[in-house]
Amino acid sequence: MATTEMHIHKPIADDPIEEAAVYHRLLPLDGARIIELGCGTAGHTRAIAESGRPAAILACEVDTIQHEKNLALRDLPSVRFVHGGAEAIPAADASADVVMMFKSLHHVPMDLMDDAMREIRRVLRPGGLAYISEPVYAGAFNDILRLFNDEKTVREAAFASVCRAVEQGILELAGQHFFHTESRFADFAEFERRILGVTHSNFDLGPELFQEVKERFETHVGPAGARFVIPIRVDLLRRGVD
Repeated sequence: MATTEMHIHKPIADDPIEEAAVYHRLLPLDGARIIELGCGTAGHTRAIAESGRPAAILACEVDTIQHEKNLALRDLPSVRFVHGGAEAIPAADASADVVMMFKSLHHVPMDLMDDAMREIRRVLRPGGLAYISEPVYAGAFNDILRLFNDEKTVREAAFASVCRAVEQGILELAGQHFFHTESRFADFAEFERRILGVTHSNFDLGPELFQEVKERFETHVGPAGARFVIPIRVDLLRRGVD
């Protein structure tokens, strides 16, 4: 199978939807032991935990600053936050029913992405599922981001690692799904805080590039702020029964 020939399913929805609607539809979360890789600010972690469906979530984050912030959360008793990356998951063999990655696989160093796929297989129980969502390299929001953080190469590498995992029998392809979500910003100041100010990256924009990014962003600002529709691909993978 060529790396560009994964099975393509029809889009889940024509209009933008919350990603929660996608994973609640695709995954057997009731009573599940979940490992989330690259949990970031724990937005998805909280939503999944507060749904009451999973038994427990192990939420992993490689960025030390964000991990320390996550450790300060005291209102998620079913969640355990740990410091670690997808290429070396701090969990026992076959300890998870579901592994989830939300737009984080392309942040794994490219030379370690195949290790991450093997680690996902290791921690999944036989028959367990991996849900890997990645932004498609397209759209107005992507056009702004690539002015200062062009992720074309790393996103292609992430998809290639998924394809290799399937080709090599490390994981089975359970499905590939597409949907659109949306991202809203009240103004450029919010974009600067949420996107340019993330702790896991250091975007060193000079004055001219900063101004270009601001001007491009502000072409999308209306009375209700800026709204971007973002295409997302989900690769749903399964560990085979040994």
